[in-house]
Amino acid sequence: MSTPGGAARVTHQVTIPDDVPMVALLGRRDEVLRAIEKGFDDVDMHVRGNVVTLIGPQGDVALAERLLDELSQVAASGQPLEADAVERAIAILTAATTDRPAQVLTMNILSSRGRTIRPKTVGQKDYVEAIDRHTVVFGIGPAGTGKTYLAMAKAVQALQAKQVNRIVLTRPAVEAGERLGFLPGTLNDKIDPYLRPLYDALHDMLDPDSIPRLMAAGTIEVAPLAYMRGRTLNDAFIILDEAQNTSAEQMKMFLTRLGFGSKVVVTGDVTQVDLPGGTQSGLRVVQEILTDIEDVKFCRLTSADVVRHRLVADIIDAYDRWDVTQQAAEQGDRRQRGPRHEPRSGRSAR
Repeated sequence: MSTPGGAARVTHQVTIPDDVPMVALLGRRDEVLRAIEKGFDDVDMHVRGNVVTLIGPQGDVALAERLLDELSQVAASGQPLEADAVERAIAILTAATTDRPAQVLTMNILSSRGRTIRPKTVGQKDYVEAIDRHTVVFGIGPAGTGKTYLAMAKAVQALQAKQVNRIVLTRPAVEAGERLGFLPGTLNDKIDPYLRPLYDALHDMLDPDSIPRLMAAGTIEVAPLAYMRGRTLNDAFIILDEAQNTSAEQMKMFLTRLGFGSKVVVTGDVTQVDLPGGTQSGLRVVQEILTDIEDVKFCRLTSADVVRHRLVADIIDAYDRWDVTQQAAEQGDRRQRGPRHEPRSGRSAR
């Protein structure tokens, strides 16, 4: 039997191991099964007991079998499967990587309040492993790639394991339209909105009742970047968020706060710089300065690592294409105008 395109269709049966609950593998109301079928339009799937029959082009059937094997390992670990896990697993299987979906999707970082925080893509897994292996790690990528959230989870994990004595979280308080002086309240009230995303992540990972006590004791500190000047931070897990909004001088100041027994994670998105015109982003500059420094790692996440709504990845890719088109158009305009000739100054050389 052949497909309309001429590719031979094969029939193959996959027996799911007895230790894998079929309900867990297929998902609630068969949502995982439907996601698998959606991912393989040319493959017909039939489930009877713990036997799955696959009918379709040989290459697609082989890939679907590998997917079922990986998802079976995830289900056997007790981790609940959802439709988005199928999409991520297929992306890993079809990517140029030696990582396996089961390795990525069962890698636990932190369990808190009935939920487990874990990487969901190969890029996120590499980022988490880099934090374990290096003293200074830069997580650079677009919104929704989990840069800050995963760094926060690793910080809480390190604190709970007594690898560090405290967590220091900081962001630059860059004005966006409104000046701090015109906002109501005390200085802390004015700065608080800039730090709110860090507080939100903490509440996801720790008992909310314990956070005020930990902050009062100095075990967790959330502060604007300006408060870091002049300090040396020993035995601490230090996170600088929104680092694209630091100047080159601020980035140098922050990195030199590193003390003994400490770890630094810097996160940011170089496409979302809010600095006033003429100010160069410290996150862009540091990539040129520290590239060859030992124990410093740059992890670059992409739209493939976005774990928000699927449209977020599409939006990021659309903006990237638009940026490329704009740059090409600007270069074309410059070539048409030709070289600029500056008028000679009337002053004599001295």
